[in-house]
Amino acid sequence: MGLLDADFPYRSEALLGKHAFVCGASKGIGEATAKTLAKAGANVTVCARNGDALEALCAELSQLGAGRHQALVLDLEKTETINAVFDKAVSEFGPVHILINNAGGPPGGPLMNNAVNDFDAPFRRHLHAAHTLVKAAVPGMEQEGFGRIVQIISTSVKEPIPNIGLSNTLRGAMASWAKSLSNELPACITINNVLPGFTDTERLGNLSASIQDRTGKSAADVRSDWLNQVPIGRLIDPIETASAITFLCLPISGGIRGISLAVDGGRLRSI
Repeated sequence: MGLLDADFPYRSEALLGKHAFVCGASKGIGEATAKTLAKAGANVTVCARNGDALEALCAELSQLGAGRHQALVLDLEKTETINAVFDKAVSEFGPVHILINNAGGPPGGPLMNNAVNDFDAPFRRHLHAAHTLVKAAVPGMEQEGFGRIVQIISTSVKEPIPNIGLSNTLRGAMASWAKSLSNELPACITINNVLPGFTDTERLGNLSASIQDRTGKSAADVRSDWLNQVPIGRLIDPIETASAITFLCLPISGGIRGISLAVDGGRLRSI
């Protein structure tokens, strides 16, 4: 597990007794976040569409920390099913203290190639699902006197990325939604966004394939173009992003509210 074994910075009891609900946990940054939260001691409910992957992940989480873990199949595009899954998580592990809103991004391509109905499913999967989950989680968080909500979105919030126009639009909407909520939520609940840069995940591989198909570039050339934009000269490890997410979930992070934190190796040129 590398970084998680050698360099994980948080005490194993930092989130002991806290219940974390992690969406999109079957792979990538969502999976890594479930691991870092478990290592910090949380009870973790992992959700995604792939039940087999979630069960395998739960077995791994049980080796990382002292918490309990459960897998619940959840399709975030089916908004009408979200509350029932959330209620099941609460019935097993009690109120949710930590909510990680995370879902796979839409296909790449120029925005002008999208029809209006192309926006429907991605907005359901991201914005509609996140809003539904926040409304479900906030009453319990307020009663417990502790809540942490984190969205995993994209650096395109700060600087739109070429040829993923639909994703850029969606991520911007998520960031504005979260910032608005930061002024409305009870004082004991924080909401923040983490903005991954070029991260070594399946999603990045899919975007690379899309660029290759569209431009004729080789995979090596696509990767080189990306790394030339990143001062650290490498892709981000998902555990690095997950560690930042976990920090925002700690009790000591209560003063951080309504921010969008980039984990991008310095790629962003804006301040």
